[in-house]
Amino acid sequence: MRFVSWNVNGIRAVLKKNFLEVFDAFGADVFAIQETKCQEGQVELDLPGYHQYWSYAQKKGYSGTAVFCREEPLRVLHGLGNEYLDAEGRIVACEFEQFWFVNVYTPNSQMELARIDHRMEWDDAFRDFCKGLEAGALPSGETCDPKPVVMCGDFNVAHEDIDLKNPGPNRGASGFSDEERGKLNELLDAGFTDTFRLLHPTEEGRYTWWSYRYRARATNAGWRIDYFLVSDALADAVRAASIYDDVEGSDHCPVGIDLDLDA
Repeated sequence: MRFVSWNVNGIRAVLKKNFLEVFDAFGADVFAIQETKCQEGQVELDLPGYHQYWSYAQKKGYSGTAVFCREEPLRVLHGLGNEYLDAEGRIVACEFEQFWFVNVYTPNSQMELARIDHRMEWDDAFRDFCKGLEAGALPSGETCDPKPVVMCGDFNVAHEDIDLKNPGPNRGASGFSDEERGKLNELLDAGFTDTFRLLHPTEEGRYTWWSYRYRARATNAGWRIDYFLVSDALADAVRAASIYDDVEGSDHCPVGIDLDLDA
């Protein structure tokens, strides 16, 4: 199966550029987007052969996530089960026969880490949510079959020095603070694998986001903050993990994985 994830930085904006062409070119089984910046009814997407699931922020023009998939899920969740944390439409989770698929747009801690406490609360709740799905526990208190998790999205953190062009000057800043990196470590230590680093452990200069300022994309002064993580049980099923940095249209580029679930 092929999975693709892309922070589109506004679905209405990227639809005027190249979204449909990019979507068709990938031919993904599951395609996830983040930062849709739209409300229900503002976008009509014609994607023949795909089911569509959207989560919207209460605040207009802000955040938002969506999943487009060929197979109809067994069930779909639109939040972590926390009314406060779920107000920004940051989660779409789909249960399939063999796995859970979780699309996430992690909150940005903002300049001078102004929102770091909210971010830490989110990271803890998100980790618990994903581990709960693995164990067969839904946020509602109901149970389901235990299944491995495939998660993707904009995690708004570069993990290690190799994951951004200028680690020194950015150390401690939003997206590269010890707190945020520590929470990503906790998520990985809880039993999840960073698929890109699994297959490309030492590859440098591979980024997924570039500021619109200072010609950052032209000089590849970027950050790797978009990820595919899988439950450790699925690590051996990862056949490819890709960063499609030649795809423009947003300040992020798509990322993807190919999984052999029959391995």
